[in-house]
Amino acid sequence: MNTYDKILAAALKVLEEEGGAQFSTRAVTTIAQVTAPTLYHHFGNADGLLSAAIVEAFKQLFESKIAAVESTIPEVALRQGWDDYVRFAAARPRIYAAMMGRLLEGAHIEAADQSHQALVRNIQRADAEGKLAVSARAAADLVWASANTASWLYVTAQIRKAPQPEPDVIDLIRESVMQIILIDPKVGR
Repeated sequence: MNTYDKILAAALKVLEEEGGAQFSTRAVTTIAQVTAPTLYHHFGNADGLLSAAIVEAFKQLFESKIAAVESTIPEVALRQGWDDYVRFAAARPRIYAAMMGRLLEGAHIEAADQSHQALVRNIQRADAEGKLAVSARAAADLVWASANTASWLYVTAQIRKAPQPEPDVIDLIRESVMQIILIDPKVGR
């Protein structure tokens, strides 16, 4: 592993363990076993390192979604994508919170756009098959909002030092939005 990758991996480890608010270059240099000047040579400053770590986390999220075997049935693919996204947040709540924080600050992150575009493609597939009960845009917004809502339950549970949300609650969030956006095949349009 080259020095850049070693520092980036250490930054992700610090984010995972401490979160964005406690992120420090000192902790990163200790884990990566490099000096501060080496870190600054590769990333410019602490914010440059944090930005690179957030971009890498989004890449990991997107790559995990790409690696997953996606169903050819649009409704199943929507659920799979939703579950993959929420599973990432459940497994890495501090990193997820830092990622969303960067987006809320106005950062443009290509892997985040790609993740959203994958959702839109699945919505468009469902629409093309006549399976949407709402507009494609509304469906994408509802799925995106519900996945982020479920994800934040994991983040806030960690902050409150509370148990993770019950799996049934997460399933109810997903299925509630699916009932809103998809036509019930038993009822039709």
